[in-house]
Amino acid sequence: MTDRLKALADAGVSIWLDDLSRERIETGNLAELVEKKHVVGVTTNPTIFAAAIANGERYDQQVAQLVDKGEPVDRVVFELTTEDVRNACDIFAPLAGEESADGRVSIEVEPDLANDTEGTIASARALWSAVDRSNVLIKIPATKEGLPAITAAIAEGISVNVTLIFGKVRYQEVMDAYLSGLEAARDAGLDLRRIQSVASFFVSRVDTEVDARLEKIGSDEALALRGKAAVANARIAYAAYEEVLASDRWKQLEGAGANPQRPLWASTGVKNPDYSDTMYITDLVVAKTVNTMPEKTMDAFADHGELRGDQVTGKAGEAQLVFDQLAAVGIDFEDVLVVLETEGVDKFKKSWTELVETVKGQMAAAG
Repeated sequence: MTDRLKALADAGVSIWLDDLSRERIETGNLAELVEKKHVVGVTTNPTIFAAAIANGERYDQQVAQLVDKGEPVDRVVFELTTEDVRNACDIFAPLAGEESADGRVSIEVEPDLANDTEGTIASARALWSAVDRSNVLIKIPATKEGLPAITAAIAEGISVNVTLIFGKVRYQEVMDAYLSGLEAARDAGLDLRRIQSVASFFVSRVDTEVDARLEKIGSDEALALRGKAAVANARIAYAAYEEVLASDRWKQLEGAGANPQRPLWASTGVKNPDYSDTMYITDLVVAKTVNTMPEKTMDAFADHGELRGDQVTGKAGEAQLVFDQLAAVGIDFEDVLVVLETEGVDKFKKSWTELVETVKGQMAAAG
């Protein structure tokens, strides 16, 4: 059943699980996924943690201890989540050599800080210090305020997963922020080989938003474009990444030991039941990228996913035609990106509220 996942890994795609819980860690499930499903990394978010904590008695003892110490809810959230990430990092440590981008576990800065540069930097430092594992990635959102925080974190040697990237222009700004951070780290004498980063480019949400607009337009031309925007958008982003890799600026950093900031395809669970449930894996295969997926999507690909080789390199022109057609039927993609980023940050914050409320409930039960 997992031969397809092995073939995907052999094609150079790093398979990361978009989920984490103490149960997965303590039962050996996470280690089993590494062995049997070729999982080489994990991403988390507050919604994932809220579900894990709400459904898991394995947190009760630590919650009770923290309540006894009189810790406030934000501190309890911090302790619970960093404990899980630290232990997951230990499971993945054998895969995470200095120059290996795999074996990484991501944890987000506090979402309420998405528009606060200094607060984001402080949160990144606190998480990096608390987890205290070289293979953790601190997730920082690609908001305007997040960009200088990315540079600052990288400059200090903090490895970063940049999240909530929806469009090419912002992605280019993210890559520039990464290179600026590497340059500062190099000038400060840091070992660039120890710094890792991925750029999480969101996929399915693009189709969800664009498809809704196409259906509102309702013409045959518009309806024929459903399900095409997200993959085209990702392919255009990858071409921008290739431009950076070909630049003299990058080659100088690479010569100093820097690791490329690999593209990570995020939000790859297919929302529309009319589409193939593995399309955001099959259609985005390209070596030295990451695809982070819910286990349901991973299992779907293991069962019936198709591997057709590299589906990204050299396809920017074809992808641009999709955007020309979208514009011709009246889709304002710049407005789509504004809506997606605004909604993304809002969901980011709401998921944090959900996590805090979940932990409050656990604290009340423990008290």
